[in-house]
Amino acid sequence: MKKGNKYGIHRVIEPKGVLPQPALKIDNNMEIYDNEILIDVRTLNIDSASFTQITEQAGGDDEKIKEIMLGIVKERGKHHNPVTGSGGMLIGIVEKIGPALAGKTDLKVGDKIATLVSLSLTPLRIDEILEIRKDIDQVDIKGKAILFESGIYAKLPDDIPENLALSVLDVAGAPAQTKKLVKEGHTVLILGAAGKSGILCLYEAKKAAGPTGKVICLDYSEKSLENVEKLELADDYIVADATNGIEVYNKVMEATDGKLCDTVIVNVNIRNCEMAAILSTKEYGTVYFFSMATDFTNAALGAEGVSKDINMIIGNGYCKGHAETALQILRESEKIRELYTKLYA
Repeated sequence: MKKGNKYGIHRVIEPKGVLPQPALKIDNNMEIYDNEILIDVRTLNIDSASFTQITEQAGGDDEKIKEIMLGIVKERGKHHNPVTGSGGMLIGIVEKIGPALAGKTDLKVGDKIATLVSLSLTPLRIDEILEIRKDIDQVDIKGKAILFESGIYAKLPDDIPENLALSVLDVAGAPAQTKKLVKEGHTVLILGAAGKSGILCLYEAKKAAGPTGKVICLDYSEKSLENVEKLELADDYIVADATNGIEVYNKVMEATDGKLCDTVIVNVNIRNCEMAAILSTKEYGTVYFFSMATDFTNAALGAEGVSKDINMIIGNGYCKGHAETALQILRESEKIRELYTKLYA
């Protein structure tokens, strides 16, 4: 059996010398190296920005969505959207474990897991697309995938349905990072707060900011905020277009008595929302760009253009303990679990 590199660079075909994520093409032959795990894939949870783009490109047609997805994997050996640069994650069953991982993993053949690394770096083979669930960005397939030695994963819990767990684990980095960034007494703005990651961030922001803090929930329509208001996770609710920086800024100024926000979390899945976040942040505050639709050049030059000295954090989907943080929200909040069961399970 061939020996592999911890980070999977032995799978990179083009260009040589880069890691699997930025690579244009990787080897998706499912004969494993000595330090890899073979997964029998059941469901792909496509990154929201990526799935939105693919659906728009396909005009909402399921057969065209299948064609685009299969084309991406055929070209790249992984589901790495060439437009958004993002991927998603998967759930499946462990089929083989390389001998070099003996004693290094708690997995065994037959375990059901969710990978916590992006599909944009995961060798993937799709044999058949069985079902597309556009409302929750999930696609059931027959196929195989490879998890590298450095890849992280979560065993699916017994007390949470697998589709529900997958939906939450896909965005686990957002609430975990929110938990780290928000301090007691902070004023916090969540952009795209009515979405899957946004609601989880509201929950952690409310806990972390405490009774002396203020959490502002912003989304694009009254209808999208109806479910969120029932959860009682925010102090203010704003309807605004996050691509309209001045509109958002004016409404946040009003909600904060002109003080703006200590922390802004960006969860929107569309482009051109950088300035809404930047303008809403007070001097020396922090913006966390969780959304993969973020244009980081626009963010950097935009902040410079309006003379904002703020901390801007790239949306690292990994944070220690993030899987457990996200799943624990479903265990702690009956209201969120009921809503997510209705939407995603």
